[in-house]
Amino acid sequence: MVVRFLLNGKSVEYDVRPDMRVLDFFRDELGLTGPKEACGEGECGACTIIVDGMNVHSCLMLTAELDGREVWTIEGLEGPNGKLHPIQEAFIEAGAVQCGFCTPGMIMSTKVLLDNNPSPTREEIKKALEGNLCRCTGYYKIIEAVELAAKKVRGDE
Repeated sequence: MVVRFLLNGKSVEYDVRPDMRVLDFFRDELGLTGPKEACGEGECGACTIIVDGMNVHSCLMLTAELDGREVWTIEGLEGPNGKLHPIQEAFIEAGAVQCGFCTPGMIMSTKVLLDNNPSPTREEIKKALEGNLCRCTGYYKIIEAVELAAKKVRGDE
């Protein structure tokens, strides 16, 4: 089956198996290693991508469902000349990247939050990150990173 969609701002047309998960397609066929396989059950958020403005666990979505949609992975956040996105900068500056395994998913969920709410409260941040698990940080640094990212995105920093 042929799927056509926008991936990180570029048109993609690809012949895929109807039963292939998006996570496997991105990693195995397209070489995009930002989304990670951890639980494989949509519980951890390591594989989070953005589909039509919503965060989605790519381990639960079939590639055929991408047809006609707009999709972003963490690889698409990079700016011109490899410049980091303000959210990525904030995660580094706040020290929210310990082992880094959960970081791409956390950043993608943060992007969805800040796209919809550039001034979230701490409770709104916690709610937005509920689908992403981290085993290293205890979330304090991650929440601080999201607060800093919000300032950067708004231009307050």
